Amino acid sequence: MDIYHIWCDLKDGTGDLEFCRNAERYLGNLKDQGNIAGFRIMRRKLGLAPPTLAEFHLMIEVDGLAQLDQAFSSVAMRRDPVEEFHHAVNSQVQNLSFALYRDFPDSVRESGGERF
Repeated sequence: MDIYHIWCDLKDGTGDLEFCRNAERYLGNLKDQGNIAGFRIMRRKLGLAPPTLAEFHLMIEVDGLAQLDQAFSSVAMRRDPVEEFHHAVNSQVQNLSFALYRDFPDSVRESGGERF
């Protein structure tokens, strides 16, 4: 399982629940189409986070890089309904950061050769 992380802040005037509804619609559509395996929408709690991380954290689960590429391709076509859903989220955020992590150890890791 690979996990694509997105951290973002909301633009001034954007409601937190409105943003979450839009993100749920967008990511839910990608999941329903088989373009992602799952997702989570999280918000920083009690201000506990390094200053470099934004207030909201979205985690998008994919079954490998091929599925992530499929999701990116689906969004890049800019066709409705996914374009409408993507725009609704993208227009509400700022200060974005991205990362890609994998479960570890995973099935491709050979035994031996450990780093200390």
